[in-house]
Amino acid sequence: MARYRDAVCRLCRREGAKLFLKGDRCYRSSCAIEKRGTNPPGQHGAARRKMLAGYGEQLREKQKVKRIYFILEKQFRNYFEKARRQKGVTGENLLFMLERRLDNVVYRSGFSTSRRQARQLVNHGHITVNGRKVDIPSFQVKQGDVVAVKGRTVKNVHVDGAWATSTGRGRPQWLSAEGKEMAVTVSGLPRREDIDSNINEQLIVELYSK
Repeated sequence: MARYRDAVCRLCRREGAKLFLKGDRCYRSSCAIEKRGTNPPGQHGAARRKMLAGYGEQLREKQKVKRIYFILEKQFRNYFEKARRQKGVTGENLLFMLERRLDNVVYRSGFSTSRRQARQLVNHGHITVNGRKVDIPSFQVKQGDVVAVKGRTVKNVHVDGAWATSTGRGRPQWLSAEGKEMAVTVSGLPRREDIDSNINEQLIVELYSK
C-alpha cells in the first residue's frame, strides 16, 4: 500500500500552515512552523514563495486538505466523485465524508494526538465500533455509533496521555464522550462550522470541475 514516508513537517511548511501531523510537537515551540516560519522547505524556499492565483491557488488548497487528512490523490479523488453524486453542496459533502473517516474520528475524539497516530491505532486493531473491532481507517462512522479503545490499550501511555489532554485540543459537538470510559458516541453528523474554517472547499470543486 502506498504511503508517505518523508518528513511530515515539510508538508506543513509547504502549505504555509500547521496541519497538526506531529501530534504534541505541533503545540510546542519545537514545531517547524514556529522555528522556521511559513516559507517552503529547501535552501531557496523563501525565494520560491510567490502569490498564487487561479489554478495554483486551487491546487494548493486541494493539496492542503489531502495532507490534513493524510490521504493520497486517488483516494481523495474518489471521495470527490462520491461527494459530487450526493445531494447538497459538493464541497461540504467532501469534507463531511473526510470527517467521518474512522481514523479522523479517533483523532477528533482524543484517543490520539495526530491523524497518523490514529491511523496506526486503527490498523493495529485497537479501536472498536459498537463493540466490534474495525481495522479499516477509511470506515465511515454513522450517527449512533460508539467508538472506543479496545481492551488493555486504554492503559497505553500514548493513548492515555492523548485522552488526558484531549480537552485542550477540543472535541467537536457531534462527538460525545461516554463518562470516564475511553469511548465516544457519534451523537450527530459533522457541520461545516465544526471543520477548519481556513479550508476553502470551493477551490477544490473548481479544480476538479475543469
